[in-house]
Amino acid sequence: MSRSHSPLFNRRSFLTTGVAAAGAVATTPAFAQTENSTELERDLSEVVRRNISSFRSLDWQPYFSDLKNGAILVDITSRALHYWNPEGVYKLYPTSVPLTEDLTRKGSTSVVQKVEGPSWRPTPAMRKRNPEWPDFIGPGPDNPLGTHALYLGWTYYRIHGTHDTRKIGRRSSNGCIGLFNEHIAELFALAKVGTQVLLI
Repeated sequence: MSRSHSPLFNRRSFLTTGVAAAGAVATTPAFAQTENSTELERDLSEVVRRNISSFRSLDWQPYFSDLKNGAILVDITSRALHYWNPEGVYKLYPTSVPLTEDLTRKGSTSVVQKVEGPSWRPTPAMRKRNPEWPDFIGPGPDNPLGTHALYLGWTYYRIHGTHDTRKIGRRSSNGCIGLFNEHIAELFALAKVGTQVLLI
């Protein structure tokens, strides 16, 4: 089979051109693989259809009354995070989203804490589903929260990075929203405590 007819090649081409066209950082190694699978509950070697169902720019006005402190919109269906601020900055990033609907929380909240080099503990529900998981992982390459985390007003919910880049564009988390480490570092610098967040 020629490379131009390979499903993997087509998916890679779509992701590369879609992300570049959206203005996100195009140099991110979208298909690099790591050994960290702490947050996974499925085999990522499975074929995933419609990895990103819709990746397009949006206007903030249908979702927020103003941009005071900035605004983050996470679209679970399209697996994309949008950020706007009052100075006219707009960013669009591909994300990972929760594995199932029962792990997904939607609605309005805000950023309540910013942590560079976050540590990770499984929630009680995660421990019940995966009793073999460690009780604690400190900052570093094995940490499921990547290099930076934005803590939300909902207990246990974060927007964070990931060292396992295979997760991005997939249903692969236990409730949080994941970004490439390069993207969460950029968003971390832009977002403030008090930035409004809407998950739809």
